[in-house]
Amino acid sequence: MRVSAKADYAVRAAIELAASGSESSSPLKGERVADAQGIPLKFLENILVDLRVAGLVNSRRGPDGGYWLAQPPADVSIADVIRAAEGPLASVRGEKPEDLDYAGNAETLRDVWVALRASLRDVLEHVTLADIAAGKLPKQVSTLTREPGAWQRR
Repeated sequence: MRVSAKADYAVRAAIELAASGSESSSPLKGERVADAQGIPLKFLENILVDLRVAGLVNSRRGPDGGYWLAQPPADVSIADVIRAAEGPLASVRGEKPEDLDYAGNAETLRDVWVALRASLRDVLEHVTLADIAAGKLPKQVSTLTREPGAWQRR
């Protein structure tokens, strides 16, 4: 799986908002998020709009304006943020894996794509913004990082 810059930036921005503990009384400026995470401001502003439309982020304009999470960080998974920024976690040529129809020797390939999506969900839906902001991953995820070959490029 390739994580796009947009998905990476969206998750990092959401983590920054989670870590700031900002609420509507003290929103975080987009510039501050961009600087803290090294994200181009114009790109970040578009991402924050996507997160706002998805109901993950609130915003307020003006000198006291900025952004804050619309939900508690423990209630927002990494999967939620990626879906808000880019859509479904896994698709094949823009189609849902279960909607694919392969013939002949490739017939069971659809099951591989469905299993891949399930695997992504198993990680991304179980890690919350609060987990990452606190520097503590769920046991099932941290266990995966200790598997032989997990850190090897292939």
